[in-house]
Amino acid sequence: MLRSVGDPSDPARDAAAAAAADLVEPGMLIGLGSGRAVWKLTELLGGRDFQLRAATASNRTAELAGSLGIEIVELDGSVELDLVLDGADEVAPDLGLIKGGGGALLREKIVVCAARRFVVVAETPKKVQRLGEQMRLPVEVTRFAWRDTRRRLGRLLPDARLRESNGGPYLTDEGHYILDCVVPPEVEAAELDLALKRIAGVVEHGLFLGMAERALLGTPEGEVEVLSA
Repeated sequence: MLRSVGDPSDPARDAAAAAAADLVEPGMLIGLGSGRAVWKLTELLGGRDFQLRAATASNRTAELAGSLGIEIVELDGSVELDLVLDGADEVAPDLGLIKGGGGALLREKIVVCAARRFVVVAETPKKVQRLGEQMRLPVEVTRFAWRDTRRRLGRLLPDARLRESNGGPYLTDEGHYILDCVVPPEVEAAELDLALKRIAGVVEHGLFLGMAERALLGTPEGEVEVLSA
């Protein structure tokens, strides 16, 4: 059984996960993203005294949730999720997000788009004044002609690095590559969002704009800061 993937224990992560768990009520159909905060949340939800059903955005989350007795639901077009709980790598003041540090950005965006509500579960160090301030923007691309996709992507984001793992290209759960891109300070996130979608070979990107209703950000002291849209 896959256990304790959120360890080692972290007061900020634990506080955010506990606050998120309080949002889950009996009978809800929820979505679970990926990352350490979500895995800690999943462990908390697995201890509930009522049956939970969840759609998951990564194979690792699905494995953990299933091992804890949470019923995994397929997004087959017949269901709408009540609430999605997922992490973020960066959180801007307007609740714009960068996600995809763990590589599940495509599935995470699909799960978010299948829900009525989306709440971020993260820690206060993830707060930034502009997206791209602390981390590169993940852009998921097809393996076919990925170098040419990178060349065309370079007109917008000239510093695009192929993500690697275990000595080779990192593969997403859908079998794609990821280009991690520096976002220049002068680039406006909403314009970049639209421009990236017009590039052939780009499957999805890690900008999540206008999607979250609030963010639950754990502090090092074990408190929770709430940001609302």
